[in-house]
Amino acid sequence: MGNRQACSTGEPLRVLIVTENASDSFGGEAALPLRYFKLLRDRGIPAWLITHARVRDELARIVPQDLDRIHFIEDSRLHRWLWRLGTHLEPRLEYVSTGFLSRLVTQLAQRRVARQMVRQHGIQVVHQPTPVSAREPSLLTDLDAPLVIGPMKGDTDYPPAFRNEESLLTRMAIGVGRASAGWLNWIFPGKRQASILLVANKQSRSALIDGTSAKIFDLAENGVDMKVWRATRGKAADSSTCRFVYVGRLVRSKGVDLFLRAFAEVVDSGCEISGLIVGEGPLRAQLQAQAEAAGILGSAGNQHGKVHFAGWQSQAEVADLLVDQDCLVLPTLLESGGAVLLEAMAVGLPVIATQWGGPAEYVDETCGILVPPDSRDSLVEGLTTAMERLARDPQLRRKMGEAGRRKIERFYTWDTKIDRILDFYREAVGPTKAA
Repeated sequence: MGNRQACSTGEPLRVLIVTENASDSFGGEAALPLRYFKLLRDRGIPAWLITHARVRDELARIVPQDLDRIHFIEDSRLHRWLWRLGTHLEPRLEYVSTGFLSRLVTQLAQRRVARQMVRQHGIQVVHQPTPVSAREPSLLTDLDAPLVIGPMKGDTDYPPAFRNEESLLTRMAIGVGRASAGWLNWIFPGKRQASILLVANKQSRSALIDGTSAKIFDLAENGVDMKVWRATRGKAADSSTCRFVYVGRLVRSKGVDLFLRAFAEVVDSGCEISGLIVGEGPLRAQLQAQAEAAGILGSAGNQHGKVHFAGWQSQAEVADLLVDQDCLVLPTLLESGGAVLLEAMAVGLPVIATQWGGPAEYVDETCGILVPPDSRDSLVEGLTTAMERLARDPQLRRKMGEAGRRKIERFYTWDTKIDRILDFYREAVGPTKAA
């Protein structure tokens, strides 16, 4: 009764976002629900958030004015045990085993809290943006409010030539997880009972489980906040040294070692270049050692012929750093999205990326160069050729950068995405409800 009264007054929709993590520092899919929450609140829309307590300190810094609208799910003893066990596993094996079980435990608690908040705050629509896997089940059922899930992505594996990057155990576990997705979604029927499912592409749509009664719509997974990622490079684009930058986690699947190999080759060819690696991860020491052995380790940014490791940076700091760079390189081997590509394009940088997964969806010949991942050596060779080409042609860099910026403005701004999300919320609530 409370929901119907709230809808009839012409007031904005009351939205509850439910997610495992809402965090910029975690990166990847964890940044998406935080973006939804912040932009909805910026528009004055009554929105609430349920997320895990591990992001409490970060959200206290980022959205202190809205902490009273956020409910944190505390760690249980089972959470802590699963986390300790997962630290001994490969990343993807952890994600589909102990990580999956941990997410189910979190969702069980979130479901109980969500029911309470729907009644307490007159919530009219619940949105579950993550996990982004189209196959993973949802436990959010019987909430007394329509549920919107997504946008979701289909499965992404390593390219065929790189399948041995993971152990046989990890590949077997992933296979078992995919094979069991159907019956898991019958046991946990959140996606079958949802009002709307959002998918990022055709691959995502084909990965959905059978038997859903939801309406299915297309929506790109990532977006760009044009207030943060601004094309303000100006004279920075006219430097004689071509400055290449990588932004992301320092983990095996990102292929940063391949970037370092290609960088050294380009230096040897006589091109005037510098390199910047922004991010943290377990491979940082190993990658720095690789750069030092190749004679390309730098102690500061924009050193000719050197690569500088800048560590983790906030979103605002990364946006400022990109203004002083000339090209983003992302040799990732396992990327279903690629938000950093869109952000670099928004700043006006051409991009070099692996022709695989998310990057292959976002990048075309007008705004960057895609390199097929046929083998480790051929990928290094392709990266080297692409970097030399852009290093020697400032006009091409500028042309690609401008094309990338136009593409972002047309298809990938968060303002456009939030407009569409609000339309989907209204569709879920019903045609007689308020905007």
